[in-house]
Amino acid sequence: MSHSKKPSRRAAAPPNRLRIIGGRWRGRRIRFPPVAALRPSPDRVRETLFNWLQPRIVGARCLDLFAGSGALGIEALSRGAAAVLFVDSDARVVRHLQATLEELGASGANALTAEAERFLDGPPQPFDVVFLDPPYGYAGLGALCERLARGWLADQALVYLECAADAPLPSLPPGWQVRRAKRAGQVGYHLLETPTAATSETRPS
Repeated sequence: MSHSKKPSRRAAAPPNRLRIIGGRWRGRRIRFPPVAALRPSPDRVRETLFNWLQPRIVGARCLDLFAGSGALGIEALSRGAAAVLFVDSDARVVRHLQATLEELGASGANALTAEAERFLDGPPQPFDVVFLDPPYGYAGLGALCERLARGWLADQALVYLECAADAPLPSLPPGWQVRRAKRAGQVGYHLLETPTAATSETRPS
């Protein structure tokens, strides 16, 4: 989850802890580091998101950019994702994530330190589900989506985007569609579906 200046919320867990909502680790509480402005997605948002994703999450390869607490990627692993790659720019956060994944005995998971933009400029590998929860006010979402469209997405991959409720969606690459969208307080969250590779290749430039 992102290092974002999100609105304060009534905590569902002790400070610097979050609860896994479903799957094999359901009910387990995990810690996240006391980094300023690190705010996991609320339980309500995660529960709704994974209800949306449930038919597609089992066996999926997932990318959790701006991973922060790791709430989204860990929830995906708990619910049967085959693999999750966590990416965050803060080395302290990544070290903590690595320790948490080891404690959970999570197979198919890896965490690395990198800026999201720089990471996506590297050699692409296709993912079935991508979680994008950058800091509120982050201005590069459109550019990130364009980068993702260049080889980082499997056919009909799903991209989750979380932002401030009053923030407009960025301009999306051709063929991307909003499959679901909802608000919870001051949080806006969207599930985007991307086209197949064949469809993308036949679209006019």
